[in-house]
Amino acid sequence: MKMRLSRYLGVAALLALAACSTPNLLPPSKVSAPIADSWQAPLPHQGALGALSQWWQQQGDPFLVELIEAAQAASPTVANALSRIEDAHAKQATAYAALVPNLSAQASATRGVTQPQVPAATTLQGGLQASWELDLVGANRAVNNAAAAQVEGSRAQWHDARVSVAAEVANLYYAQASCLQLLEIARLDTLSQRETARLADINSKAGFTGTSVAALAHASAADSNNRMLQQSTQCDIHTKSLVALTGIPEPELRKKQAVAFAQPVKALPLAVTSVPAQTIAQRPDIFAAERDVVVAAAVVGRSKAQRYPSLSLNGSIGALRVSSGGVDQNESTWSFGPLSVSLPLYDGGQRVAAVKSSEAAYQASIFSYQAKVRQAVREVEEALITLQSTEARESDAQSSAQGYATSRDATQARYDRGLASLIEVEDARRLALSARSAQVNLQLQRNQAWVALYRASGGGFEPAQASEPVLAGAH
Repeated sequence: MKMRLSRYLGVAALLALAACSTPNLLPPSKVSAPIADSWQAPLPHQGALGALSQWWQQQGDPFLVELIEAAQAASPTVANALSRIEDAHAKQATAYAALVPNLSAQASATRGVTQPQVPAATTLQGGLQASWELDLVGANRAVNNAAAAQVEGSRAQWHDARVSVAAEVANLYYAQASCLQLLEIARLDTLSQRETARLADINSKAGFTGTSVAALAHASAADSNNRMLQQSTQCDIHTKSLVALTGIPEPELRKKQAVAFAQPVKALPLAVTSVPAQTIAQRPDIFAAERDVVVAAAVVGRSKAQRYPSLSLNGSIGALRVSSGGVDQNESTWSFGPLSVSLPLYDGGQRVAAVKSSEAAYQASIFSYQAKVRQAVREVEEALITLQSTEARESDAQSSAQGYATSRDATQARYDRGLASLIEVEDARRLALSARSAQVNLQLQRNQAWVALYRASGGGFEPAQASEPVLAGAH
């Protein structure tokens, strides 16, 4: 028996030595993407260091934080990302199972008469069976590592989904704040236009002005009211969009809006590191794309391993007890083997095709990763340029709004004294309205540029977070 066992062990040792001489089957799982040493756009000089993940709390706007948390809890995108984490965990467990022996147990009990004139017998039987595929070329270990990378990638995608939802809600929130400001501007303009039309009617009936002046005043009032209604419709659409994103009932949302938007809202600045590689490394989508390359490399290794010999080992241990007529008989059995070797010889090119297919998918994952890196750099640069533009234009926009407002008031005063025509008043009012609207829209562009920079910078994601478990229902 010892001789047979030594033969089995000898065969296993020879195959293990042969595996050591097998070339590495996996292509590089870490690839590079060219990134410039510094940003080509100027960094925001108002940026303040702090935890980017807590940026929303730092705004001092509890309503915005409430909207973001509600949207993340209700988002199907976030929920799907969470389910993908669970799926990745299940696949990781399957991959790990291929590295360890498979053990199963059986047990049975019977009682009966098997022969005439023989007392009834009780038979108890139990056993253990084990099987193990030896990972000669390391393919199973590579698949296990890839499964772990897939778990990390799915966790990063969950963070990315949460950041995307937060950015979407914040953009809509700031858009609504600006919309309500523009609605108030339009409302005041409409009231002014109606009063002008009323006075023009009085003057026309008294014979001080012609009917054309009154007609022009009524036309301007109607045009102003039309703009106000359009603006009101846009604000209602924003409100309903927030309801759909957050799941907050519309009456409740409108009440909270009225309180939150009583004062102008303004996004706080945030800091950006001067080294692009550091910023890109904090993007969850880039981290997930890196893990996709790891997974694709493991698939290549697994496909190549199918062309090499495989070794499997089986064994069993059994126990039997028979009780009949007061006599007990105990027997035990065991076996080691078979130690089987499988050597692929011919499959019509199926394995070769599988290798080529996996290598193509591997190259595609590299191109996708590098493209995402370039896109990430672009998004940061665009946000920085927009911020620079809004800061450079802010002073001019403020001067323009103040100047046109002063001109409008002066022209109105001259018109009231009969020193200016209604056409001059309308021109001055139109310019003042346009300048004030441009100022509000510029503030919106600034707020949304900060949100874009938050999104482009990864929203506070750290690669270490991909190794931390995500609790079900966490948002």
